[in-house]
Amino acid sequence: MGQIMLSVDEALARVLQLISQVETEQLPLRHAAGRVLAAPVLASRDQPPFAASAMDGYAIADAKPKAGASYRLTGESGAGHGFAGSVSAGETVRIFTGAPVPEGAQRVVIQEDVTARDGTVTLTGPLDASTNIRPAGADFRVGQGLAAPRRLSPADLALIAAMNVAQVTVHRKPVVAMIATGDELVMPGEVPRTDQIIASNSFALAALAEAEGAEVRMLPIAPDSEAGLRFVLGMAQGADLIVTIGGASVGDHDLVGQVAAAMGMERAFHKIAMRPGKPLMAGRLRGVPMLGLPGNPVSAIVCGHLFLLPAIRALQGLAHVAPVLHQATLAARLDANGPRAHYMRARLVDVGGVPHITAFDRQDSALLTVLSAANALLVRPIGDPARAAGEQVQYLVV
Repeated sequence: MGQIMLSVDEALARVLQLISQVETEQLPLRHAAGRVLAAPVLASRDQPPFAASAMDGYAIADAKPKAGASYRLTGESGAGHGFAGSVSAGETVRIFTGAPVPEGAQRVVIQEDVTARDGTVTLTGPLDASTNIRPAGADFRVGQGLAAPRRLSPADLALIAAMNVAQVTVHRKPVVAMIATGDELVMPGEVPRTDQIIASNSFALAALAEAEGAEVRMLPIAPDSEAGLRFVLGMAQGADLIVTIGGASVGDHDLVGQVAAAMGMERAFHKIAMRPGKPLMAGRLRGVPMLGLPGNPVSAIVCGHLFLLPAIRALQGLAHVAPVLHQATLAARLDANGPRAHYMRARLVDVGGVPHITAFDRQDSALLTVLSAANALLVRPIGDPARAAGEQVQYLVV
């Protein structure tokens, strides 16, 4: 009896059941870009901490001034150099953007709406309706902040800095041990035999993992021998996630599952109903989550998007980790899909503000040139009927 293949969603759920969040650490704000916030950040001051001018102009006490009114200039308020006095009726203070609004001022008249001569400022109008004053705490108040978990963006760093917070609590970078397997592989730059190929998958997968916040340890290529594979798997000690590439199928030389089982791996599943990427394996090896990815280049990289990246997000404590599906208009018809979900390499283009997608004619899982030219994976569900141009379909960004 053949083994029942899991759906992609079922397989991802089982992968995520293997994952536990990594520990946290304190980081200076300067080094927190892209890290996942593990504890809330709360503001220790209001922003702005005082009523501030939104424009260069003149602060006056009149809430509803009229064109032609004149005021005596009594001082100046600049950013970092506020005016110490107050503003009364008939007086004005020269003020610059971001500067504290003097006590008594109700409005800032922009400099384009006045004439200034010999210490007298006259409103020329027409005056705009705005007070041009940013109230204290208009952006945020003490105690407001950012909730965790959250991957910190450049804008988040600016916000946290404005809150006067110098350090943040983040999840440490998860360590991913990556192992390419097979006697047929040599590293780029080496001289292969006529029956060998260049190891390529691990470079794409390492780049994907690092862009998602992981630290990747690329281990030596594991040979097709029990002793050699056991040795390299042993080098993965201390990693938070072990990723093998190749050797997870059912051929005589596909030893990853056999050796991992002999080393005590608890298998969660083997084989899923998708293409490319059917021979995917997952489990725990000595307590560490392990993904056994297919050896075909496109299969490995597609599985990286679908399973490796969600696992890395989950390790960092993120709540929403599954790949995000988008909608596009199909540009060319597609035949009916079969019994496995198909992740077709495709090209997404904007047509009048509407995304249109076209699957490449060649979908062989060994064609890296096609994958390199693709910017999307067109997702065909199991048993999806033939689709005509103009229909809506789902896709993943790659």
